[in-house]
Amino acid sequence: MQGSILAAAGILVRLIGMVYRIPLTNTIGEKGIGVYSTAYAIYNILLLISSYSLPVAVSRLVAARISVGQYRNARRVFLSAVGFAAVSGVLACAITFFGADFFASTLMGMPEAALAIQTLAPTILVMAFLGVLRGYFQGHGTMIPTAVSQVAEQIINAIVSVLAGWLLFRMGTARDAGGDAYYGPAYGAAGGTIGTGAGALTALLFCLLVFFLFRRVEKNKCRRDRTRSLESYSHISRVLVMTVVPVLVSTTVYQISTLVDQAIFAAYQNADYTKIWGAFSSKYNLLVHVPVAVASSLASSIIPALSGAVAKKKRTEVVYKTGTAIRFNMVIAFPATVGLAVLATPIMNLLFSGDNTDAAQMMMVGSTAVLFYSLSTITNSILQGIGSIWIPVKNALVSLALHVGLLALLLWGFHLGIYGVVFANIFFALCMCVLNNLSIKRILHYRQEMLKTFAAPLFSSIVMGLFAFLGYRLVYSLAHRNWLAVLAAMVIAVLVYGVLLLLTKGVDEVDLMGMPKGRSLISLAKKLRLLR
Repeated sequence: MQGSILAAAGILVRLIGMVYRIPLTNTIGEKGIGVYSTAYAIYNILLLISSYSLPVAVSRLVAARISVGQYRNARRVFLSAVGFAAVSGVLACAITFFGADFFASTLMGMPEAALAIQTLAPTILVMAFLGVLRGYFQGHGTMIPTAVSQVAEQIINAIVSVLAGWLLFRMGTARDAGGDAYYGPAYGAAGGTIGTGAGALTALLFCLLVFFLFRRVEKNKCRRDRTRSLESYSHISRVLVMTVVPVLVSTTVYQISTLVDQAIFAAYQNADYTKIWGAFSSKYNLLVHVPVAVASSLASSIIPALSGAVAKKKRTEVVYKTGTAIRFNMVIAFPATVGLAVLATPIMNLLFSGDNTDAAQMMMVGSTAVLFYSLSTITNSILQGIGSIWIPVKNALVSLALHVGLLALLLWGFHLGIYGVVFANIFFALCMCVLNNLSIKRILHYRQEMLKTFAAPLFSSIVMGLFAFLGYRLVYSLAHRNWLAVLAAMVIAVLVYGVLLLLTKGVDEVDLMGMPKGRSLISLAKKLRLLR
C-alpha cells in the first residue's frame, strides 16, 4: 500500500515533468534543452555524491531501530544525518558553483551550460536536508510526506521553470542579435534550472512543517522507549557513513552511465551534438523514466520494510516482500515497454512539436530499457534492504565496464551514432538485472516465481499492444485526430491488459486486496466474472 502511494505520486511527478518539458522545449528549442539536460546531468552526479543516498540510508537505519522499539536511537540517527547533510551539501554546492566552467567546457564540451550549472548549485544543499527528512519519514513506515512533497516540488518546478526559461531565453536571444545562438540557449537553460531550486525549497518547507507537527508523537514514543543503552553519536555517524558510502557508490555508478555516454558520444561526434542529444535526453529518456518511477517508488518503500524484517530475523517475510515487489514491478513494466514501442510515433507527436522522427525511432528500438531499468532498480534496493549493500556496487561497476566497452564498439566499430547509446543503455540495465538476481538467489536461497511474474504480464502485454495499435489506426483513420486516437488506444490498452492479467492469473484476489481501492477492484472483477 505504501509503495502504491509513492508509486502513484512518482508517476504523477513524472507526468508533470514530462508536461512542463514540452513548453520548455518548445520555448528554448532543442539546443536550449540540450544545454539544460547537460547541466542537469552534472547536477545529478554531484547530488548523487553529496546526498542522493541519504533517504535510503536514513530510512534503512531508522526502520531497523524502530522495528525493535528503539525510538531514541532512531532520533539520534536523524540528528547525525542532519549534520552529515550540512557538511556534504555545502561542499557539493561549492564544487558545483566554482567548477561550473570546468564541467561545462572541459568535461562536456558545452560551455553554454556553465550558467545553468551555477544556478543549480544551491539546490544541492536544499536537497541534502530534504533527503534526510524524507528518509526519516520513510523509516517510520509512511510514504505520504515524501509523496506529497514530491508532487508539490514538481508543480512549483514546472511553473517556475517555464516562466523563467521563457523570460531568460528572450533576454539571451536579444543579446545574440546579429551573432551566434549562444546566450539564448544558455540563459533559457538557466531559467529552467531556477525552477528546480524553487521546487526543492517548497518541498523542504513542507517536510519541515510535517516534521514539527510530528514532534509531539515522536516525543511520546521516545518517553516510552525502554532501551537500556543509547548509541553514541560517533557510533551512529560511523554506521551512517558505512551505510551511505556503498549506497552512494552503487547509485552513482548506476546513474553515471548517462554522463559517461554523453562524454563518449561527444568525443565520437567531434561536432555540435546538442540537437540530437536533446532528442535523446529530453524526449526518449524522459518517456522511458515515467514508468521507471514506479520501480523507484517501490524501491523507496521496500528498503525500510526489508530492513525491519531483517532486524526481527523474519526470513519468510523478507522472501515474501522480495517476491511481491518484483512481481508488482513487472506488472507495470511489461505493458509500459510494449505500449511505448507500438505507440512511439503518435505519443512523441502528441507531446512534442517539431520533427520527432529520431526520438520516435529511439523509442521503438529502445523501449525495453523500461523493463530492465525497472527490474534492476528494484533488485538494487532489495539487496540494500537485506544488508548486502556492497553487492550492488560490484554489480554496477562490472555492468558499467561492459557498457562502456560495448558503447565504444557500437560507435566506432558499427557507427550506430545515437542508437549505439540507446543499445548500450539497455545492455547496462540488463547486466544489472542478471547480476542482481543471481546475488539475491545466492543470499536468500530464493527463486522468483516465473508464471505470474513474467509469463502472464508478457503475454497480456503483447496482446494489449496489438489491440492498442489497431485501435489507434482505426480511430485515426476515422477522426484524423492524433490526440483522440492516442487516448482511445490507451483506454483500450488498459482494459485489455487488465482483463487478460486477471484471466491469466497474473494477479489474484490477494494481490488486488493489497492495492489502493482493492475491495472495489475485487468487487468489479467478480461482477465481470474475471475472478471467482
